[in-house]
Amino acid sequence: MGISSGWHWLVILIVVVLIFGTKKLRNVGKDLGGAIHDFKKGLNEGSEGESETAAPKQIVEHKEEKPGE
Repeated sequence: MGISSGWHWLVILIVVVLIFGTKKLRNVGKDLGGAIHDFKKGLNEGSEGESETAAPKQIVEHKEEKPGE
């Protein structure tokens, strides 16, 4: 059968809840979700910052001088 049986996972879940408690597991989930959210936010801010700090384009006009002027 192995560990992939549904009953095995249910027993493991019950043991984890009994050891840590639902409040602690909820806090761990909340902290993990907040960390992932902040990480994604940091990635988005990093890519926006690169486009803002790019060198501005400069238009250079070339004036041709005619001899005798």
